[in-house]
Order: sequence, then C-alpha cells, then structure tokens
Amino acid sequence: MSRVPILGIAVALAVSGALLAQNPGTVPVAQTDTPVAHQPQEQYVYRVKQAVKNSERLLDLGSDVLEERDGDDLFVLGDKTEGERIRAAGFTTTIESVMPAPKWAPPKAQRDAGPITRADIDETYYGGYRTVRAHHAHLDKVAADFPALSSLVTYGQSWRKSTGKGGYDLRAICLTKKNAGDCEQKPNSAKPRFFLMAQIHAREITTGDMAWRWIDHLTANYGKDAEVTRLMDSTEMWVVPITNPDGVEIVQQGGNSPKLHRKNANDSNGASCGFGQIGIDLNRNSNTHYGQSGTSTDPCSEIYRGPSASSEVETKALEGLLGKIFPDTRGDGDTTPASVDTKGMMITLHSYTNGIIFPWSHKSGAVTGNDAKIRAMAKDMAGITGYTYGTAPEVVGYAASGGTDDWVYDKLGVPGYTFEIGARFGSCSGFLPQYSCQDSTHWPKIKPALMYAAGKAAAPYK
Repeated sequence: MSRVPILGIAVALAVSGALLAQNPGTVPVAQTDTPVAHQPQEQYVYRVKQAVKNSERLLDLGSDVLEERDGDDLFVLGDKTEGERIRAAGFTTTIESVMPAPKWAPPKAQRDAGPITRADIDETYYGGYRTVRAHHAHLDKVAADFPALSSLVTYGQSWRKSTGKGGYDLRAICLTKKNAGDCEQKPNSAKPRFFLMAQIHAREITTGDMAWRWIDHLTANYGKDAEVTRLMDSTEMWVVPITNPDGVEIVQQGGNSPKLHRKNANDSNGASCGFGQIGIDLNRNSNTHYGQSGTSTDPCSEIYRGPSASSEVETKALEGLLGKIFPDTRGDGDTTPASVDTKGMMITLHSYTNGIIFPWSHKSGAVTGNDAKIRAMAKDMAGITGYTYGTAPEVVGYAASGGTDDWVYDKLGVPGYTFEIGARFGSCSGFLPQYSCQDSTHWPKIKPALMYAAGKAAAPYK
C-alpha cells in the first residue's frame, strides 16, 4: 500500500538500494510502451515528527508516506529535496537514513510475445522473481500435474489486453480435493472458501512469490501433511497470484533494477506524467467509501483513485469474481455486523511494514460490527508472524479508502485482511528485497499465518 511521491518515481526507479541488498537476476520481458525512467539517485527516509495527527495533510503533499510509524512520527521516502519540501509545508523532519542509488541497468528489450509455454515457467528477473508469463505457466503446470486438486479460472482481462495493446488474462486457481460442484463460481458452495490475492500493487514483488509458494505448498503436500490434507479436503483455496499483470510487466522491464510502478497501465486519464507514473491505483478504486481519505484526483499521483468507483477492468473483474464465490451476509451501514453464519476469509498481500490490517481503513476511529472477532483473528496472525495489527489508521497512522479488504467486508461480510510483508530497514526490507529473503525471512512467517487463516474460513465469526 505504500506510495512513491509523484516527483520521485522516475528517479527512484529501483529505490531498492534503500530497501534491499541486491542480488541481480536474469530476464526478458515484454512490451516497452512505458518510457525509460531517468538515472536513479540516492534516496532518503525522513522522519516526520508528530505527523499522525496531520497525516491527511502530509498525504495531500503527494509524499510517499511509508506504512511504518514510531509513536506519532511517520516516515517519508524521497530524494534529497523532499525534506525541504515537507518542512516548507510546516512539518518538522530529520533524516532517518540515506539509501545509495542502485546499480543502473536499462530495461530489457521487448521479447517476442507468443503463447505461454512450459518453458516460460523459468523466466525470472532480479535474482529469481517470476515474470507474469512464468506465473501463468506455473498455473498451467499445477493444473496439469494435479487435476484432482485444481481448477483454472480466467475471470477477466487486464486493461492492455481489453484495449488491444498486449496485456494478459486475469487468472485464478481453485485448489481443493475436488468433488462434484467444487470450484464453481456460485456463492452457495458446499465448502467454505479462502481467497488469497497478490501484487495488486505491482512493485510489491514479494507478494507474488508468496502466492506461488502457497500454491505449491498446498498441492505438493496433499496426502503427505495432515494439516494441508485436512484443509484441502474441507476448504476451497482460491488464489490470484498476479492481480495487476500490466503493472507487473512494467516492473519487470527494469530487469536488475525493477521499476517501482505501483498502479495499472491505463493511461487514458493522463498519458504524460513527467516524473510521476501512469495508471490507476487499483487499491483505491474499489466501490467502498470511494474517494474518501487517502486518495487523489491527480492522474499522476501514486494514489490516483480513477475517474469513478470500480472504473478499472481489473477492479470490476476482481469484484465480480469475489461476488460469484461469496454470498452477501451483511447489510448496509458501517457498524452493521455480518451474519454469525458467514463463511469465508480473504487476504490481500502487500508490502511493506510488517503489519496486519483489517477494516475499516477509510476513516480513523471507524470500526466494523464484527470488530471483536476480526481483531482477535488479526491478533492471532500477528502472534504467528511477529507483525503489528489493527486498522490502517492504527497501524500506519493514516486512512486509505477504496481498498480490497474493505470492499470484501463491506459488500459481502467476509473478513478481509491486508498482510504488509517486510520491514522498513534491513537486508530483507522494503519493496525489493533480495530473492533469498523469501526463503530465509518471509515465507517461514507467512505460511503458518495463511494456514491459520484458511482454517478460519469455515466459521470466522463463531
């Protein structure tokens, strides 16, 4: 959910230096209609003193407010002029750290785009992270290798594909020990459903890798691990590993210096953003408290909400899929609780701040009618991961409306959580940790938390 400032995205490019200890990778990628960004510069993390009470004003400046807080202080990522800009607006800042510019590597040339094949499963960038084509080849391989456990679903098209500019299908996989009627897109399923989605913010590359590992964990361990077998026998596990494929394609074009693109690729609302970036923030575009706190009407802003609620094809398709697999168990009104008989759980993976966030995110102090149960499950998952937990204003110090976790609870009553994976500092921190961090740090925490969440899908409010 974190943002990069409008004036900082091009120079940040792979702000990674800040957030990583790099391990360059291989790779080829597709379409090059996004301009090559400028040479990256060193980046700064600024501590903004006593900023929580004025967080909305700080967001209105267009600053990249990181999802980290220390008491009433917030943190902002930017270049060497950002501190002066924030101070000029009346804030008190100090330099928390200086991040060297990453080694520059130009984007790879356009590859010959064609049908996805088994060979694409080995396509990586930046030390091992998988491209969109690799993720789609992985889904195909899992379906072929485990036909009794998996069903593939194409639930829409990306903006580029829907407009004839390349792009990708939007794909999901349903994993369970299949019986008649399982994995159908009907809300009244025999089994409860657990839904995991990743990389709605394209630059948050850890999240796609976590989804890949979750798919493999469930399929490879069925019949071998008692807990996995029990869950796969009793529960449908739905996974969308790449929610924003056009955006991820832009990221992977950076090769060893991944581009820090956050949004989708829709440039129809503004194609010339200078040092900003095109697209709509899909995690501000959902039809829930749309256009409220933590959003922008500037098409070049990192938190541009789009021209209207659910305006983006990716948002419409995702909301359509969720509405087909979960029944609506909640009435209108922020404090109206969902039915105690609600089934289902949803987790959307983001990075970074080592936090577990749940509704409501749109306004400080707002709580749901199921707050006690939702908060208790978050506390359990925080205990497993070592993360903090709370609503967005509680965890990161500011509100953000139009997000997926709020939408799934608002419209369907299903408890929705955001996992913010990764710390602010250290070798495995930030948007672009070296690939070895997935094994050493992130997956050992995320795997048991996902197992816990999937186990709650049968009766989350009981």
